Amino acid sequence: MPNAHHAGIQPWESTLAALLMLVAFLYMRGWVRIRRRETDPVGGWRATSLLAGLFAIWLAVASPISALDHEMLTFHMVQHLLLMTVAPPLIWLCTPAKPLMMGLPRRFAESMAKVFRLTAVRRAGAAIAHPAVCWLAASAVLIGWHIPFLFALGMRSGLLHGLEEASFLLAGLLFWWPVIHPWPSATNTSSWAILLYLFLATLPCDILSGFLVFCDRVVYPVYSSAPQSLALSSLEDQECAGALMWTCVTVVYLIAGWIFAWRLLSPTKMREARVTTSGQQPAIAIRETADFVGS
Repeated sequence: MPNAHHAGIQPWESTLAALLMLVAFLYMRGWVRIRRRETDPVGGWRATSLLAGLFAIWLAVASPISALDHEMLTFHMVQHLLLMTVAPPLIWLCTPAKPLMMGLPRRFAESMAKVFRLTAVRRAGAAIAHPAVCWLAASAVLIGWHIPFLFALGMRSGLLHGLEEASFLLAGLLFWWPVIHPWPSATNTSSWAILLYLFLATLPCDILSGFLVFCDRVVYPVYSSAPQSLALSSLEDQECAGALMWTCVTVVYLIAGWIFAWRLLSPTKMREARVTTSGQQPAIAIRETADFVGS
């Protein structure tokens, strides 16, 4: 069956590449301004983190490698892992809010700061960022798009395929928000709760990857007639995709869990966490950003 969305470079892929470059430019512009004007500037490693996250998105969606997802399920799984497991934590680790606000034109940044200070916006953001909502959203996207019927629709339609990729990225950003809590957000969630959150997140991944590895039939018929780039059979390709997902997710979540376990065992880190998670921090941080933009 032909895959219309892979007939050459699609216009939306060029648009995405331009958007990623714009985000990188605005962040770096704000990052330079902060380093020049503040005694406690944003570290250089955070800028590197953002660029790495944007590069991962480009690899998954707009690079020549992304065109291989219609040939092998393994490459399709690489896309999903880049969008949901790799890019989101890299983006949140760069603390994007302040540098991006600094990089925007001043009037636009001031308008954005006013919107973020609205009570309704802050309440909506708190509701969306609740760990239960984030976990459910990520699990629903992961399982939903791997249902054979929806998977086949995404492979046939360029529009649905783009929607699938966007939903994986958004679900990944939601999932990693309670774990990283980038500035200026604050959390009262304990490290023990985050460890449980990460453990529960492995369950839908383990179920799906285990099914793909041990199933004795090809789950997605679209790959049965597709050319195989690595000389693997369709069933071997499926097993490879499942094993890749199982390994990558397990390693990333173990690293995140180890970091939280280390924080639990460090009294100094626990005291710092209690200070930085006071209930007034978001409002103070937003006001500081607005004052900086207006200065």
